[in-house]
Amino acid sequence: MSVAVDYYFSLISPYAYLGHAPLLALARETGAHLRYKPVRIFELFSANGGLPLGQRAPARQRYRVVELQRARAERDVPLNLTPKHFPVDPGLADRCAIALMRAGRDPAQYMDTVFRAIWAHDEDIADRGVLARALRDAGHDADAILAAADTGAVAEVYQDNTAAAIANDLPGLPGYVLNGEPFWGQDRVDALRAALVSGRAPFLAGAGAAPR
Repeated sequence: MSVAVDYYFSLISPYAYLGHAPLLALARETGAHLRYKPVRIFELFSANGGLPLGQRAPARQRYRVVELQRARAERDVPLNLTPKHFPVDPGLADRCAIALMRAGRDPAQYMDTVFRAIWAHDEDIADRGVLARALRDAGHDADAILAAADTGAVAEVYQDNTAAAIANDLPGLPGYVLNGEPFWGQDRVDALRAALVSGRAPFLAGAGAAPR
């Protein structure tokens, strides 16, 4: 049986976009099974000490721009630092990913298309038409998935994912959790790879010897 990695994300996150392809490549390399878990990102921020971009100190906002440029160059992907439609409500886009999983479909290609819609093509991912096209382009029944995304059952999964991300001590997204060990940020994919390849026991808060 393959090892499972819980993949917490929101489709509005540029860092989740930057980490998406490397994480998929890691899963193919190691045989890890990804469990996709869209999260209500602003609730996660509120619970675990993060702040929405506009509420961060100016120095942190400026540093974010530097960091995004660095990651964009490293990952070699298109990324608009100031997209036309940001921030927007990612709820429907995220819930479509949940609806896909509940229908037994792989959401990875849809996710990549939506990430690129906001971060490379200046499209509004709160627009149902944009999402319908992303679903169709990924080979899905757009009308059925969008309808499912509006159901209470999908909303409940979205909330449960958020509670799980909070419980796993993730300050932001993306987050990857392996055997209870959290890895926060697209720049932690290599650390996740090392843990998967070595098969080591998880590093957990409160475990091990006292700090020196």
